[in-house]
Amino acid sequence: MKNAPFGSSGAAVFALAICVVGPVGTPQDAQAGSCSQAKTFLVEDIGMVAIAEPDTIDDWRTRQKIPGCRVTAAGLTERSLQEEAIRFFERVREAGWTRTPDPRDAPNEASLRFRMNEVDCLFNFYSGSLLGTEAEAAVGRDVVAEDGQRRFNFLVTCMPAMEAAPREG
Repeated sequence: MKNAPFGSSGAAVFALAICVVGPVGTPQDAQAGSCSQAKTFLVEDIGMVAIAEPDTIDDWRTRQKIPGCRVTAAGLTERSLQEEAIRFFERVREAGWTRTPDPRDAPNEASLRFRMNEVDCLFNFYSGSLLGTEAEAAVGRDVVAEDGQRRFNFLVTCMPAMEAAPREG
């Protein structure tokens, strides 16, 4: 696949979903509005278990700290993690998300930024326990792999959609 969202090392695929969303006033507003699209997509379209929480995003892309939210999610697949990551990003596009202008993301690390309805999301796919948060532990408890299945995760952090700051140099 052209521009596959991970490196060629063949190691376990990691991705982090950082969601950047439409204008919000407080982290609670962001959780209710900004993360709702991402959480709904992860739960209803992908079949994951997800938790949304308020967060403050230190966005290196815009050089601002912004009230927002994060969605921590876990799901199961019978595919390899690499195949699941490819399929996931295909489904993001099929659901109507488009790449953000000047995304400054890391496709070799399965980290891609998408936009929908004034919401920008940086999706980063991973497996196992990586974050060490209560939300990650909670979704992990609700998703138990059976024979032939693998667990995969997403972290989605959401904030108002903004253009990237000018690049230096």
